Amino acid sequence: MAKIVIAEDEPDIRELIAFTLRFAGHEVVTGANGEEGYELVRRERPDLAMFDVRMPKMTGYEACQKIKADPDVAHTPVVFLSAKGQELEIQQGLDAGAEEYLLKPFAPDQLTERISAILKKYGK
Repeated sequence: MAKIVIAEDEPDIRELIAFTLRFAGHEVVTGANGEEGYELVRRERPDLAMFDVRMPKMTGYEACQKIKADPDVAHTPVVFLSAKGQELEIQQGLDAGAEEYLLKPFAPDQLTERISAILKKYGK
């Protein structure tokens, strides 16, 4: 299937997302903050990157902006995962270049369905 980078500072949530996507057949690489996530995207060249919004060292928004400004990885679709569902937060994520903004909590089957749809849109 696809290679996916996940950057999430909460270990339990990070592992739940990774487990869910691995169970769906994807290769998953994880990082604990936005800076690690950005570096993993540069090194791993994933088919998709998922970032929490609020993380140490670099927010998900900042990491997404760096990805979109980097010609080597700018084509990588970015999905935000956040408990912050206010319209302003969502718009800020989309303005940063994200493909989608998913709200926590989510059901595992909903997550895999959305990720599959995004990957399909990008021919993955």
